[in-house]
Amino acid sequence: MFELFSSANLIELIKVIGYFGIFVIIFAESGLFFGFFLPGDSLLFTVGLLASQGFLDIYLSIFLIFIAAVIGDSVGYAFGKRVGPKIFYKDDSFFFNKNNLIKAKDFYEKHGTKTIIIARFIPVIRTLAPIVAGVGEMKYKKFISYNIIGGFIWSFGVTLAGYYLGILVSGADKYLFPIILIIISTSFIPAIWEYFKSKTS
Repeated sequence: MFELFSSANLIELIKVIGYFGIFVIIFAESGLFFGFFLPGDSLLFTVGLLASQGFLDIYLSIFLIFIAAVIGDSVGYAFGKRVGPKIFYKDDSFFFNKNNLIKAKDFYEKHGTKTIIIARFIPVIRTLAPIVAGVGEMKYKKFISYNIIGGFIWSFGVTLAGYYLGILVSGADKYLFPIILIIISTSFIPAIWEYFKSKTS
């Protein structure tokens, strides 16, 4: 799995797919229930790093990531609203794991509407939270507000972190793989914290 997120693979992938590919991956990871396995945080960070080296335009990259994230979440919300609670009775398949959906539902019930913002920084939950919001019939006006705020913080924050690291640290791309491992590990901290809190409460 981690080979997919290696520095060489991600850098070459981004160079090949370009802006359109970045948009499609972020859209799919944000809005399609089978997109949870795609490299969200690590992709943004690598895009920022490559932009610092002149391979990509940082402003266009962030704009496309932000738009893809917001549209993707809106598609996920619309899907959840359309299928309704029956999605929780769907059988598991290669692209669908009911346990992941239940975890997203529990997270949503715990944090309410702000889940749409928090979930941006948690793999799997990021993909499924908009669907759960749609199933729970959150008002779209409220959903889109949190969606835009979360998408803005995520797209700007993670991408610019990679961008400024590339500017400040010479040869930062050589350390991309361990950095990505740290990012992936850190992104699971909120979910792990909530798990242990639920066990002790």
